[in-house]
Amino acid sequence: MTKQYAEMDWHAQARALQPDGRAYVDGARQPLKMHFTKHSPLDGRLLGEVSRGGAAEIDQAVCSARRAFEDGRWSRQAPTQRKRVLQRFAELLLEAREELALLESLDMGKPLRNALQVDLPASARCLAWYGEAIDKVYGEVAPTAAHALALITREPMGVIGCVVPWNYPLIMACWKLGPALATGNSVVLKPSEKSSYTALRLAELAVEAGLPPGVLNVVPGLGHEAGEALALHPDVDAIGFTGSTRVGRCMLEYAARSNLKRVYNELGGKSAFLVFDDHADPAAAARTAAASLFFNQGESCNAPSRVMVQASIADAFTEQLVESARGFRAEHGLDWSAPMGALVDEAQLRSVEGYIAAGAHEGARLLLGGQRCQQGSGGSYMQATVFDQVHNHMRIAREEIFGPVISVLRFETEAEAVAMANDSPYGLQAAVWSHDINRAHRVSRALRAGTVHVNQYDEDDITVPFGGVKQSGNGRDKSLHALDKYTELKTTWIQIDD
Repeated sequence: MTKQYAEMDWHAQARALQPDGRAYVDGARQPLKMHFTKHSPLDGRLLGEVSRGGAAEIDQAVCSARRAFEDGRWSRQAPTQRKRVLQRFAELLLEAREELALLESLDMGKPLRNALQVDLPASARCLAWYGEAIDKVYGEVAPTAAHALALITREPMGVIGCVVPWNYPLIMACWKLGPALATGNSVVLKPSEKSSYTALRLAELAVEAGLPPGVLNVVPGLGHEAGEALALHPDVDAIGFTGSTRVGRCMLEYAARSNLKRVYNELGGKSAFLVFDDHADPAAAARTAAASLFFNQGESCNAPSRVMVQASIADAFTEQLVESARGFRAEHGLDWSAPMGALVDEAQLRSVEGYIAAGAHEGARLLLGGQRCQQGSGGSYMQATVFDQVHNHMRIAREEIFGPVISVLRFETEAEAVAMANDSPYGLQAAVWSHDINRAHRVSRALRAGTVHVNQYDEDDITVPFGGVKQSGNGRDKSLHALDKYTELKTTWIQIDD
């Protein structure tokens, strides 16, 4: 299959594609009213017009979701029935993989190969996994006295508002939809205005799979219009949000201003990647750091953007890191061999340029990249960029860049490394590279992060929770723990008479 895909003319496929940007509410596409024009960051081509939803469109979608929830067309279906629909939904994603991968690449700039080989399988597995899991989630009987029976059950919350980012549009949507739909909720999904097309197509596939109309509604729009209206809506019971820490704060404020809805934020990161001199193969660590950072053009919240290396091996490590980074060239995302694609738009490209300028101004040493590339293509491309001699007070070490920029920081002792790693407002992920088992355990326990990788960075599975601490958010996506976000615990007391 890989050989077949590598030989396909994806540029021709893209020219034949006609993306539909109309909102999807109550089982049907809605007429375009307000809209914005979307161009591809790969080459500037016009993709089409996308619905610019506002408060009225959000209200229509929430009312549709509420009706569907209250009449029980989905919420009162048996878990085995919901399982069948979600598994069929997953199958349809894989059947439409070529179309969805093209939409993903054209819309936000990632290499089509990654969309096809990583994003699509992961999204389908997520939906299928939650479908398979839901009829295996049991309630509890509390150990009360003999005269009472206390049942503890999980119930769907009602209407869930899901707001997802532009960097992994399909995966992030499925991380929310899988547990929210499996537990019987209705959903209003607001994709990023920078990457709306796959979310809209998902809604059609869901209904084709058997999801009743109204259970899943998708309203594109700007964050300060559609996103704010969804978070403020008094008939939304919870918000599942993935995005920036700045907007995450707004989500909490909107909840306080409206109905105190629950808000589950998965926010930014500035992940520390610690390499100690007792690791047997520092070159492997360098290759892993480069591959993890430059995947998806560095537009990943968990990217290991702060590489902290023990001073005794720092020069050799940095040399290998630069060599590995050279292999990540920014090329047209529809070219099958492209290691990196385009940044999502010109504004993001300018933002990354600003951080690179700040790093140089504050005294970091630029070893590689730092310039726009593929100029004249009409796209938004940045070279893989490596900084050395970075200190933790610099902006490039403190703020989330969301681009192909990696920084090397040096430390002398284990205590210094841990202190430096934890000296961050974020706490999403981290890594420890050491062949001393005691050190690996000590440092892993000391790091304030939702996930700590030891001697690797790329392991991932739907069975493992994902999320962070501090300003990286709360709650967890993936695994059975995600079901907690979209259900209410109910206690039912039953009196037993003699």
